[in-house]
Amino acid sequence: MKDLLLPFLCGLGASIISAWGVGGGTLLLLVMTLFLGVDQRTAQGINLLFFLPTAVSALVCHAKNGFLDKPTLKSAVPTAVAAALIGAWIATAVDVEILRKPFGVYLLLSGVSLVWPQKEKKQ
Repeated sequence: MKDLLLPFLCGLGASIISAWGVGGGTLLLLVMTLFLGVDQRTAQGINLLFFLPTAVSALVCHAKNGFLDKPTLKSAVPTAVAAALIGAWIATAVDVEILRKPFGVYLLLSGVSLVWPQKEKKQ
């Protein structure tokens, strides 16, 4: 029972944070790899499964409220699917230890960009 409590609480916390619009899945990925000892590829797969219901519900709500820009969606989806397939292929072809470093750099840059947001351009 104790072995399930920490992962459950981490998932619950990430769900709550995600509902607030913060990257709960990314935090869940960090907790799984750093504290729970989960392999990075497995953690990324779990993170994707965590993200899919959230994305589907957001897509349904946005479509229902008329907030989808259909021309942008039509041009973005094929590129996003291709990029996801290429990323998945790279993730399975490259050693996990090599993946950790670029992912860590990405997380650091993401954090820095949140701390120092870009200045708004005057129109």
